[in-house]
Amino acid sequence: MSEPAESQRSSGRYQVILVSVLCLNFGILFFDRNALNFLMPFVQPELGLSFTQVGLLGSALSLTWALAAIFVSWLSDKIGKRKIIILVSTLIFSVCSVVSGLASSFLLLLGARLVMGLSEGGVMPISHAMVAAEVAPERRGLAMGVTQNLGSSLLGSTAAPLILVSIAMAFGWRHAFFLAAAPGLLSALLVMLLVMERAPPVRDPAVRKEEGAPILQVIRERNVLVCAIISVLLVSYLVVCWAFMPLILVQFRGYSTDTAAQLMAVLGVASALSSFLVPGLSDYIGRRLVMFPIIFLGVILPLGALYFHGPVWVLMAIFFAGWFFNGTFPMFMATIPSESVSPWHAATAMGVVMSVGEVLGGVLSPSLVGALSDRFGLQAPLWFLFALALCAGTAALFLKETAPRLVARRPQ
Repeated sequence: MSEPAESQRSSGRYQVILVSVLCLNFGILFFDRNALNFLMPFVQPELGLSFTQVGLLGSALSLTWALAAIFVSWLSDKIGKRKIIILVSTLIFSVCSVVSGLASSFLLLLGARLVMGLSEGGVMPISHAMVAAEVAPERRGLAMGVTQNLGSSLLGSTAAPLILVSIAMAFGWRHAFFLAAAPGLLSALLVMLLVMERAPPVRDPAVRKEEGAPILQVIRERNVLVCAIISVLLVSYLVVCWAFMPLILVQFRGYSTDTAAQLMAVLGVASALSSFLVPGLSDYIGRRLVMFPIIFLGVILPLGALYFHGPVWVLMAIFFAGWFFNGTFPMFMATIPSESVSPWHAATAMGVVMSVGEVLGGVLSPSLVGALSDRFGLQAPLWFLFALALCAGTAALFLKETAPRLVARRPQ
């Protein structure tokens, strides 16, 4: 993959501003996306939802998220209007959070989740494409890790369960949804004021014709295919864990909703730290060498939730260690795909990886696990998570190295 010339990159100050704003925006997006999962112990009994319906709500958002990820990413590569797409998407997903708070039935809640997925799906691949175009290659892994994981971890995984559950206990779950919508307006304003719209790089029309359709071009790359497989497995892990772990902790393990919220918040802390450490380490020692051992840590969390019966703080430590694999998400969803294809296809490659993961992982897995839970109980999601982590770690062994520091050392 060819790199834009260093002279075409923005100043270091703007690179920091861009990553910070996009990090905050995705954090707020995940705050809204995860709100239903953390509020499910309140929503499920009031609306009379079965475990299958709980899974379908997660599947619905993942389906439209996947469709938006691939289509909106392709559209942004084609028209070069990335800022306005992110701005409009941010406003729409905030409105969907309000609608979720007004829902009085499963179907109304399902409709809100479908539209929310459409609005959110394209945000991350476009954000990563902007980071790849602006940030120097030697800092790309760290920048993409912060963009995708830091805000989503601190806001969507750590703050969300603590804030939303507290509001739901004090004022009701509907008010919690209304609160979740408010930060999106501030984020949209920051994107409008601080993010610059860059023209896409110009390429030779003859080269464009020779390359053919962008989607066909990117799926020829082995790394894109391997990353898509890992995406299916680990998106399944995340979506199933978010959808069912609060219920597992409250209904299966017997913890209070407050304690369950604290345990879920630990996942956000682990994800926030891993967003720096895991991608940053890969900038120096390589993507592949970091990916496969870190992913295997994911087996720890379901085993702890299933078998550990000691002090809560020890279970928190188990959750922390098991969730550290989350730091690989920006690597297989963004960094490795963008380093494996041409700059003009970067958003498309990331959109393919994200959309395949959301469709085959995010859509199918929650519904399947919901049906299994109705039949076999809430142990089923935990064994499902265990198997997913093992398979994803194995798949990472087939990646080709793309870290610029290591690639530059290879003989020409």
